[in-house]
Amino acid sequence: MPPAPLDQVSGLVERVTFHSEETGFAVLRVQVKGRRELVTVIGTLASVNAGEWLNARGVWVRDKDHGLQLKADVIKCSPPTSREGMEKYLASGMIKGIGPIYARKLLEKFGETIFDVIEHESARLEEVEGIGPGRRRRIKAAWLEQKAVREIMVFLHAHGVSTSRAVRIYKIYGDAAIETVRANPYRLAKDIPGIGFKTADTVAQKLGIPQDSVLRARGGLVHTLLEATENGHCALPRDVLLESAVRLLEIEGAIVTAGLDQMLAESEVVREIIGGQDLIYLPALQRAEAGIASSLRARAARPPRYPQIDLPKAIEWVQQKTGKELAPSQRDALSKALNSRVLIITGGPGVGKTTLMQSILLVLRAKKVRCALCAPTGRAAKRLSDATGLEAKTIHRLLEFGAGRPGFMRNAERPLECDLLVADEASMIDVPLLYRLLQAVPPEAHVILVGDVDQLPSVGPGSALADMIESGAVPVVRLTEIFRQAAASRIIVNAHRINAGQLPVPAENETERAESDFFLFEREAPEIVQSTLIELVSRRIPRKLGVDPIRDVQVLCPMNRGALGTREMNLVLQAQLNPARPGEAAVERFGWQFRLGDKVIQTENDYDKDVFNGDIGQVSRVDPEERELIVRFEGGRDVTYDFNELDQLSLAYAITVHKSQGSEFPAIVVPLSLQHYMLLQRNLLYTAVTRGKRLVVLVGQRKALAIAVKNHDSGKRFTALLERLKGG
Repeated sequence: MPPAPLDQVSGLVERVTFHSEETGFAVLRVQVKGRRELVTVIGTLASVNAGEWLNARGVWVRDKDHGLQLKADVIKCSPPTSREGMEKYLASGMIKGIGPIYARKLLEKFGETIFDVIEHESARLEEVEGIGPGRRRRIKAAWLEQKAVREIMVFLHAHGVSTSRAVRIYKIYGDAAIETVRANPYRLAKDIPGIGFKTADTVAQKLGIPQDSVLRARGGLVHTLLEATENGHCALPRDVLLESAVRLLEIEGAIVTAGLDQMLAESEVVREIIGGQDLIYLPALQRAEAGIASSLRARAARPPRYPQIDLPKAIEWVQQKTGKELAPSQRDALSKALNSRVLIITGGPGVGKTTLMQSILLVLRAKKVRCALCAPTGRAAKRLSDATGLEAKTIHRLLEFGAGRPGFMRNAERPLECDLLVADEASMIDVPLLYRLLQAVPPEAHVILVGDVDQLPSVGPGSALADMIESGAVPVVRLTEIFRQAAASRIIVNAHRINAGQLPVPAENETERAESDFFLFEREAPEIVQSTLIELVSRRIPRKLGVDPIRDVQVLCPMNRGALGTREMNLVLQAQLNPARPGEAAVERFGWQFRLGDKVIQTENDYDKDVFNGDIGQVSRVDPEERELIVRFEGGRDVTYDFNELDQLSLAYAITVHKSQGSEFPAIVVPLSLQHYMLLQRNLLYTAVTRGKRLVVLVGQRKALAIAVKNHDSGKRFTALLERLKGG
């Protein structure tokens, strides 16, 4: 058949039925002159809003469900010039601070000069009732931003890239965004969260950068190192780095080697041979490792500077104050703490770490020792504060990150005002953060790090706590005795069994089950595991414990992918616990639909908002007119997100075990399946079980549980901190 003749239409975009910022695909309803009914136009374009003027060229097709449509191969949109188009454009929500009501008011006041007024005479906007200085400034800023972002969108779209990150690109690069990307598109993968090397490489190819260029090789090397840090490594052996980059880039090894030599010459990366390894570092991580080692070795070599303390009297006094008798192991630990400049306290649940810390702090505060307490996450800091009765802060807040300007305000030049620093949940502290923390501790001050070394290592690079303990360079107290009260909890007993390589033992009869806090539901097929899990979370656990299924029950998955991964589990749990309601505001961005009441988790550190990776909250408001979503985090603190910032959030009905570190939940449910084979590890299961306070439920295959308990090999991380601490 001959091809259908091309046709052209022009008209006003009445409604954007659908537009994907990922692919650019759009379904538009257009008012075409001379036609009474709206015309449907489908095609791809970077950006579109109601009220714009559209010119499209394509062929007419008849869809069996949606009728006649123009399938366009070319679509161009331009800002509206008619009063009707301007009102639709302003009312579409694209300009923060203007919705349908203000769009009408502005047009009534300024007519078709409104765009010029916003851009060049924005002070006049205050002539409109309801617009004060604050709203006027927001409108002007949003207008300028959307112009710049639109230019970036068109640029990215022209180079074959999703436009969903355009706002993030603008916020990081500013008005120079397009010039910056043109000069070195590989910076996108390094600087913009959510943009990977393949996306940056697509832009580079469209810009004409040769596949075998040294610039591309350097981009691939940086990407490989950054990806390694995301997998917990501080560096990569030179041969591993080169092999990985050659595999990624599919070019000759000589070009990649030349790129690495250039980067070494320009100090973009650092090479160091240590402990028999030829390692390539990003400079900041090499500095952090070396700094931690020198700080701890120097501190450990000095005697304590505490006031004179009579240990037997101190122990007797503490026992009277707390009403708890210290076990011999805790007395020895207290003695070691008072006789060390730096100390690590480690041990599993129920072994008395909290009682020991309370005792140490009581004795030292009675001697007027100034104590600073911190933990990596807000939840962990709150638990430390509740346990000790003293103020505890997140590490970032203690170090005054971003207090007025970028970076940590507390450092070697402006150290903390304390005689003792206590950092809890130390297994979570990665190498860069530990370096910053130790930098800010005065040279004469003492340091106590508390954590469970058998949990998962930090999400960030390094395995600092394990390396410090193994090195022998720092005094260590390892508590192992499970105290009587804790031994009554099957959660604690089974956590220790798992850690010892033994299968957990659930309750065996009805009487035991009625009192138990640990259950195993054996299910084989993934779909049966999923349906059992939904039933437990939505009905059985809330009924048993009298808790809120959204706020108090947490599903912990070993991984993100698969039918029992966080992605799929979040969708089914959202549908069950917080279904969409007709007429209720919601926003769809970056693969999630966020609704009022949804449980969400922050997925990256945002120092401006003072929220950090792993913080959990609930959506308390969705405001389409202001294009904002409000999340209430623990402690009642509300944080505002622009719709374009929602790539920082994910649904949190189900989260990975890694994301749960430092947190405790009233009830946790863990799906276990051979689907998760690569991540069935003892320390992952142990970490998951120790997150539950009142109830732990494992659901899945006994074989998967057995594999996890037996598998003690969690993979070696490339880091030289251990050798540095040993003096290698």
